[in-house]
Amino acid sequence: MSESRPDKTVTARGPVEVAPGEQPEATKMLFDLAGIDLTARAVGQKEIARWNPHRGNMCLLDAIVWRSEDGSKGIGVKHCHSGEFWVAGHFPGKPLYPGVLMIESGAQLACYLFQARRQQNVISVFLRIEHASFRGMVQPGDDLYLMCQDVKFGRRNFLCDLVGFTLDGGKQRLAFDARISGMTMDAPPGTGNQAPV
Repeated sequence: MSESRPDKTVTARGPVEVAPGEQPEATKMLFDLAGIDLTARAVGQKEIARWNPHRGNMCLLDAIVWRSEDGSKGIGVKHCHSGEFWVAGHFPGKPLYPGVLMIESGAQLACYLFQARRQQNVISVFLRIEHASFRGMVQPGDDLYLMCQDVKFGRRNFLCDLVGFTLDGGKQRLAFDARISGMTMDAPPGTGNQAPV
């Protein structure tokens, strides 16, 4: 009789062993959502724009739902609407929010948390996406909730884990998970992304 051995699964947190019949760790939330009201809006787009340089069609973060006191973790939301630029072409008759835009939405949350925590307004760009997995579809009408948690926080760079999920009848449905890293660069003059007063 052969013994069941754990499989190796690569997740946003790197390779992990998963016992047969169990889900990998990355399919769980980054932190406990108990006591967090997902309908709350702690920060709106105007305040996000003080720290994030993204504008127009590339502003893919609608609100900050919650953030920890130390700014090391937070939850944001992206409302997916039927009139957005990606709907007609991805895919005709079956619009799905593209995975690359899911990651970008999460990166914008990471950028906001990093900038607001540093209280210094520069442009943050992301450098690397590691172990991204897409686990569910996001369609027009869905709210994509984004979770971000610091792994490393430095003077000029950050490394964080991301999880995106939607709600289906009150139940969390995972959309993606990934680990990203980013760093700062100076904001070009006249971009509108100047230090807040």
